[in-house]
Amino acid sequence: MNTVPPKLQCLIDARKRCHLSHAQIQMARELGLNPKTFGGLTNYKQEKWKEPLPNYIETLYLKHFSKSQPDEVKTIEQIFHMQQAKKEVRKDAKTKRRAIEAKIETI
Repeated sequence: MNTVPPKLQCLIDARKRCHLSHAQIQMARELGLNPKTFGGLTNYKQEKWKEPLPNYIETLYLKHFSKSQPDEVKTIEQIFHMQQAKKEVRKDAKTKRRAIEAKIETI
């Protein structure tokens, strides 16, 4: 049940494949970049006019948000665990609400 969803797993794979930091992955997420297309952006050694991917993400982030780093850097794993905890809270609340509704119906 604790498997990472494909959307987040794609980001984890891109982080490992492209040697990006957690902050750079978060910047890319906030910018809305697709991690599946990072492969085309990483061949800066063959195409000298391209900027290295980490620098490219940081440049875009600075241009778009006018700051060099996100305020709070969260890893993909932390985001996944927060989502799981939020699901559990919702599930518990739903169970309690249904139990209360069942008691009301029996009265």
